[in-house]
Amino acid sequence: MSAVVLPDRHPVSTFLDDVRAAEAAAAGTVWTYDHLRWPLLADNPWYGAVPLLAAAAGVTDRARLGTLIASPNFRHPVPFAKELMTLDQLTGGRLELGVGVGTEGLDAHVLGETLSRAERTDRFAEWLSLLDTLLRQPVTTVRGERYSAVDAASIPGCVQQPRVPFTVAATGPRALRLAARYGSGWVTYGPFGADVPAEEWFASIAEQSRRLTDALAEEGREATALRRVVLVGLEVTWPFASAERYRETLGRLADAGIDEVALHWPRPDDGRGVPEAAMPLVLEAHGL
Repeated sequence: MSAVVLPDRHPVSTFLDDVRAAEAAAAGTVWTYDHLRWPLLADNPWYGAVPLLAAAAGVTDRARLGTLIASPNFRHPVPFAKELMTLDQLTGGRLELGVGVGTEGLDAHVLGETLSRAERTDRFAEWLSLLDTLLRQPVTTVRGERYSAVDAASIPGCVQQPRVPFTVAATGPRALRLAARYGSGWVTYGPFGADVPAEEWFASIAEQSRRLTDALAEEGREATALRRVVLVGLEVTWPFASAERYRETLGRLADAGIDEVALHWPRPDDGRGVPEAAMPLVLEAHGL
């Protein structure tokens, strides 16, 4: 199975049970959302991604673990780099960092921010550059427009060298260039919004993938330099109608250059995620 996404479960023991189950199902990566509050579960219990991943590190030994996605909405690069370095040590080099610009939703509002999309992208470019530097160097001093680091130490450093890999969420031209520059992977959920027709969904992902290839060429990198991931959103349910439909979905995504599919692990409490009844066909399609 390519990868799974596990938004918070309550209690934490339920989250850890699902992490174990996902690893047993041969998930290559187990992601969790990095939010202060998530709109679809805004009134539910919600935990911090970093301690959840630290706990997951202790109950797994193979699956990669990561954030999908962390953003500047509430993360300062200096303390976050320290946490990431520690997580990479705890996981024995299995940490995968998903990052993105961050939306104007609850995570931004809770801190009273009202930035435009252009301002958020400017902020992300500076944030990502500094995070990259902090994780590569033992000691960093940088004074930026929004973020500074003075003698910020990252010792002993990441297990993975030169740093933990970044999977960058991007759809617009500037964010795609940042993905091409800093990413080991790229992730998209396709067109924004619920009830997007299947053909529009496939066409949008193919176009985004094509534009990523162009951005990679501008950065002097090969088209295959990044692992390309599609997050199948909670509102995208039609791929699970039948085994044939799911296999067709995987084939069309592969034709668009997609390497990996990330699925929401079933949530028996509220029915979100991959339907429980569809799990056998999903596992079979992935050869499990």
